[in-house]
Amino acid sequence: MSSRTLDTTPRQDGFSMPAEWRPHAQTWMIWPERPDNWRLGAKPAQQAFAAVARAIAEFEPVTMGVSAAQYENAAAHLAEAPGIRLIELSTNDAWMRDTGPTFVKNPAGELRGIDWQFNAWGGLNGGLYFPWDKDDQVARKVLQIEGLSRYRADFVLEGGAIHVDGEGTLLTTEACLLNPNRNPHLSRADIEAQLSNYLGIDKVLWLPRGIFEDETDEHVDNIACFIAPGEVLLAWTDDTQDPQYAHSQAALDYLSQQTDAKGRPLTVHKLPLPGPLYMTAEEAEGVDPIDATKPRQAGNRLAGSYINFLFCNGGIVMPSFNDPMDAKALRIIQSLCPEHRVVQVPGREILLGGGNIHCITQQQPL
Repeated sequence: MSSRTLDTTPRQDGFSMPAEWRPHAQTWMIWPERPDNWRLGAKPAQQAFAAVARAIAEFEPVTMGVSAAQYENAAAHLAEAPGIRLIELSTNDAWMRDTGPTFVKNPAGELRGIDWQFNAWGGLNGGLYFPWDKDDQVARKVLQIEGLSRYRADFVLEGGAIHVDGEGTLLTTEACLLNPNRNPHLSRADIEAQLSNYLGIDKVLWLPRGIFEDETDEHVDNIACFIAPGEVLLAWTDDTQDPQYAHSQAALDYLSQQTDAKGRPLTVHKLPLPGPLYMTAEEAEGVDPIDATKPRQAGNRLAGSYINFLFCNGGIVMPSFNDPMDAKALRIIQSLCPEHRVVQVPGREILLGGGNIHCITQQQPL
């Protein structure tokens, strides 16, 4: 197989993005190592990523991209885990959801990939690190490894900024996609047209905001997701004094008035939030400060959310936070997705770096 770059769009070619709960061939991840984002030389994060990879590998194969310098270390962490493939991959950081390709399929089952423009969540206008050149190559490399044709989009987008139901509807946030640090030359209508052309969707649902203090400019994959056509899971707090309450309430108000691309009203299920959670002084002190990277400081509110989970083949891998809401969140997701076995993996170390399980994974459809 050979990977070629196409000058058409997926929609022109009859391709669209499948829902995450559709069957996967594998899940992609990247091994964390940068000490200016991950504390203590990324050792705690590496243990957390390895635990996520092992949990996913119970359901489907995992490919972990790792730098040459970290190859032996990653191999040692994952040595006893069947179903995990290591490949050498140069990156700037470990967010495969946002730097890897978005896969699209056609009705005949052919698979291709979208290589979005990546600017580290805002470029020089609020971005989280510089440079990001190796991260912008990740999607192309993944598609070349898999021998899949590539669409290189003239559009800045991260995979965590979108969720689809596989039936024409896309969920996103205004806070992210309308932020001038992504595609300032495009109007809302222009952005909808790009999403339609590349993902094959017919309707965009725009939540106003995401999770409070989410440094990705409030990616949708932290506040809400589809769990089935017409069904949305929404991060929720009952604490009216919490700044998150207004964000979640605005999302609920909006979704309760919307229909999906098929004209169906939406059923919204509330999922409690952990915390609030805050970075400790010990955690902040473990991060190496570098001018070109967003600083980590004691007392920073962490954008913790149970929404940041991954559908797998027959499973769901979701974070836990050693929080009283952990068990309740698991019960809710398990009851709403009875055909999946829900597994919790500790997510705080991943959260300290700015995301969680959905952010560090990218599913490749079967």
